[in-house]
Amino acid sequence: MSFAGKNIRYLRKLRGLTQEEFANKLHIKRSLLGAYEEERAEPKLEVLEQMGEIFKLSLDELLLKDLSDTKGNYLAKRRAQKLGAAGTNEVQLVPVKAAAGYLAGYADPAFIDELNTFTLPMLAPGTYRAFEIVGDSMLPTPSGSVIVGEKVESLEELKANNTYIVISRKEGIVYKRVLKNTKTKNKLTLISDNPDYQPYHVDAEDVVEMWKASLVISKANTQQRWDVNQLANLVTDLHQQVSQLKRKVN
Repeated sequence: MSFAGKNIRYLRKLRGLTQEEFANKLHIKRSLLGAYEEERAEPKLEVLEQMGEIFKLSLDELLLKDLSDTKGNYLAKRRAQKLGAAGTNEVQLVPVKAAAGYLAGYADPAFIDELNTFTLPMLAPGTYRAFEIVGDSMLPTPSGSVIVGEKVESLEELKANNTYIVISRKEGIVYKRVLKNTKTKNKLTLISDNPDYQPYHVDAEDVVEMWKASLVISKANTQQRWDVNQLANLVTDLHQQVSQLKRKVN
């Protein structure tokens, strides 16, 4: 017995897509997708292969497994097995083009499974994710760098002046140094390494995820170089910023 039609309908609804939207992804007509879902027609091999690429499923799984079986919870078990087999060093990459979607899908296993992954053997055991950054606010870290971050489970884990990827509902994905406001616990202060950018505050309750920077990956020969005077000015400006923040807090 083939579960192809049932699985197509289940996976489409799991992703929250209309028949029209899903048909466009598969490059077929909506009416044909409807025929597949209602089991009035058998899906073509190329359609099943496209679905396999989208959902990271094999043809056998699409055809022979009832993915909608909540008692068996096949997809959840499969994901757990995949993560276990991959080990602790598998890192999902969030490129700039996926940043907007990440705010909506960061807690959705299906969305995370669609991200490209890579492994880095030098990482200690932990939960990691990588984010591509743009802009010059964190120079000398150049625009286009990829920041590999380790998951921060609680704001209590924050260490003053360390760098973090901060995901918040209002600011989106940003890479900054973070200070906890000891006077107002519901505020975080985000500081850029480039002194041209002023520190600013975000509401702690607005933050949905934080990742402590573990590695910075950038293209060869693109690292921004600063001379001694620039570095001296940077250190002075950072000291002044920290001193001003301390005075405000106290």
